[in-house]
Amino acid sequence: MKDYKLTFAVLTVAIVWGTTFLSIRVAVETIPAWFVAGIRQFLAAIIMLLILLYRKEFKWIGWKDLKYQLIFSSLMLIIANGMTTVAEEEVTSSLTSLISACSPILVFMGSLALGLQKFHPRAFIGVIMCFSGIVFIFWDGIHDLKNPDYALGILFLFIAIAGWASGTIFTKKMNIQSGNIFLNLFYQFLFAGIVQIIFAFLLSDHYNFENWSIKSISAMLYLAVFGSVAAFFAFHYALTKVSPVQISILAYINTLISIFLSWLILNEDISVKFIIAAVLIILGVFIINYNPQMFKKQKIEQ
Repeated sequence: MKDYKLTFAVLTVAIVWGTTFLSIRVAVETIPAWFVAGIRQFLAAIIMLLILLYRKEFKWIGWKDLKYQLIFSSLMLIIANGMTTVAEEEVTSSLTSLISACSPILVFMGSLALGLQKFHPRAFIGVIMCFSGIVFIFWDGIHDLKNPDYALGILFLFIAIAGWASGTIFTKKMNIQSGNIFLNLFYQFLFAGIVQIIFAFLLSDHYNFENWSIKSISAMLYLAVFGSVAAFFAFHYALTKVSPVQISILAYINTLISIFLSWLILNEDISVKFIIAAVLIILGVFIINYNPQMFKKQKIEQ
């Protein structure tokens, strides 16, 4: 019998996370980026708190566990998510999603340097393909980097990727047990939301709330409710049914959905070189992360 709940969960993760970059781009049209990131995480924390209270699972996690959650939150939410949001004030959502897809390269190289992963010739080929894709991205647009705002946006985007990779490696290195992952997420969302809202008031030159459009506010709420909460629940449910390596395939689908929607809805230009870059990067990341278990019908027993 087909598991319709699993199908729905997988589709939710693929589609919602595939629309994240598009939603960020729409949100920052009239709302300063740090406000978008901060309010998104803060609202997600409130939703998570309500869920925990309903399930009677809310509790203090202790200073040691809190330290780990704050480090993880700083790397994955404040730096990675925050800087990605700031970058999209200047960089298109399609380009942002494609460059963000390169984060496994840094994870691989960092893990290799720390001895967390063994070198494999196949992975080297994948890295070369990814870097070739990046070359294709900037082949014709290298002159755009003369624009200081655009160049700064690209820099922020690479800082975001470094933050995401560092958070992933930190989790691997410390071998942190998830425990109550919903509880951990509450502390992560809350800390990131507070810090990013403080950044918003300190770093935003203008934050006239009257200028915030309904469209941008709706996109920000979508990011909080669906991008940060609903997709995570779906992702967690899917992990109870299939293996993590099988779920990792969704990362490639997310990128393709994001690029397609950016072209369809935002009319972003998708050139032939951009398509070639997308193919090289996605194939390169796939080769780096390839595992035969990806295509095996394997289920996880609860």
